[in-house]
Amino acid sequence: MEMKTPVIKIGNSRGLRLSKEILERYGIKDNVDVILEDGQIVIKPIAEPRSGWEEAFKAAGHDDEGLLIPDVFEDENFEEWS
Repeated sequence: MEMKTPVIKIGNSRGLRLSKEILERYGIKDNVDVILEDGQIVIKPIAEPRSGWEEAFKAAGHDDEGLLIPDVFEDENFEEWS
């Protein structure tokens, strides 16, 4: 897809205004990666940290009810910490 968009003045800089449709379609939030390659400027959305972790956790057969590891181990000695 190709589209023309004006370069607008923002203070002493210039910028591009992206439509709501583009922001939603490509999942663009607050920041993007700007890549300069082969005479082109590529703008890529930055993935959210831990994006997809919840789905992967559930797909692995886990739920939010139980611990993945015990909070106290059988051989743990609490007296050495006091």
